[in-house]
Amino acid sequence: MKKSPMTTLCYVEKEEAYLMLHRVSKKNDVNKDKWIGIGGHFEEGESPEECLLREAYEETGLILTSWKFRGIVTFTQKNYGTEYMCLYTADGFTGEMKDCDEGVLEWVKKEDILNLNLWEGDKIFLRLLNENAPFFSLKLTYEGDRLTEAVLDGENLQNSL
Repeated sequence: MKKSPMTTLCYVEKEEAYLMLHRVSKKNDVNKDKWIGIGGHFEEGESPEECLLREAYEETGLILTSWKFRGIVTFTQKNYGTEYMCLYTADGFTGEMKDCDEGVLEWVKKEDILNLNLWEGDKIFLRLLNENAPFFSLKLTYEGDRLTEAVLDGENLQNSL
């Protein structure tokens, strides 16, 4: 079955840190060696929240108890296609963290996040999350790892890249 173009991406918060996933385990991974939040592709019939909760549990062993839908990110990359990411933050969870088969999970202080190997566009939405921006739509266009376009709520951010 073809993967859904719809995904979730979540930044779980605890003590001024985000739970980050260093993607080092999968072969042929568009996120290889990058640090990202947790999440993944929708399964048939899932709502964004169902996908969020399933992916969080599968990747971390945590059951999210409090989360907020923060925005939608349209990610396009030459030779990859388009992905529509439902972006969340979560500040409540239960359970014990487990190892992730997609990489290494690590709590990273928010102030240190931008020092990680991130997608350039992730820096834009992480700033919006930290500024507690209202719900937003962000389109990020890439050629390989190079960000070629960023459009926030219909406004081109090219001059600020």
